[in-house]
Amino acid sequence: MTEFQTILYDVEDGVATLTLNRPDKLNAFTSQMMADMIAAFDLSDADDDVRVVIVTGAGRGFCAGADLSAGAATFNYASRGEAARDEAKVGDVYRDGGGRLTLRIFDSLKPVIAACNGPAVGVGATMQLAMDIRLASTAARYGFVFARRGLNPEAASSWFLPRAVGINRALEWAVTGRLLSANEALQGGLVSRVVPDAELLETSRSIAHEIARNTSAVSVALIRQMFWRMLGEPHPMRAHQLDSVLIQELSGSRDVHEGIASFRERRAPEFTDRVSADMPPTFPWWAEPPF
Repeated sequence: MTEFQTILYDVEDGVATLTLNRPDKLNAFTSQMMADMIAAFDLSDADDDVRVVIVTGAGRGFCAGADLSAGAATFNYASRGEAARDEAKVGDVYRDGGGRLTLRIFDSLKPVIAACNGPAVGVGATMQLAMDIRLASTAARYGFVFARRGLNPEAASSWFLPRAVGINRALEWAVTGRLLSANEALQGGLVSRVVPDAELLETSRSIAHEIARNTSAVSVALIRQMFWRMLGEPHPMRAHQLDSVLIQELSGSRDVHEGIASFRERRAPEFTDRVSADMPPTFPWWAEPPF
């Protein structure tokens, strides 16, 4: 197990579990937690034995939002020494820590499952928007509370949230800033499943193991990036062009041969291609990010 200051990171049976670990503070988000989580996603991407990442919280909460112990200075990054790093700036503006995290999750080569075990407020809710499968326990609560703090939404949530739940519902939740129950989050499409608290991790691991044991790591990495990035394309022709190129490039791969052979022989597949070494030449097909 890799040691971090604010999270726990453990890998077992192809699944990395990232646990926010400040339970005495309801896992409130700090710049150190941001750095630890980004480092953990760097680890999971570099480890071919990791096929899926689960993110959850220690104790009775997922994440209570930003740690507000510094008062209004919490969001004045220029006044905080730990934020004064070159990579945190765009010109004279310090980058939002939640956004740095969600952009890193967006770039993940492994699918990410959010296992929300309790209150998820502010960045606790917005960080989950970049995750691929969002599950909630019956104890989960969500709050996009920024308007009630005099702030704008962060963590690139103005991009993620309308795509996840639609513009009308996203605006209702953001402009009221009210807390949402797990059932309302389910009805609104924010989560795909609500389960009893005692079954949350078991359910998350069951989905993770289904991915890890039955699918090609290269295929899953491509699917994840294709689906997310096509949300910004104006016409399906771009998807058609990319589909065509990738199918051609993958057609001779070991995993395609194995996937077809295992189907014809009615046995479980044994995929061997790795995201670290066997991605098709066209990957990554997108332009360099602006910062």
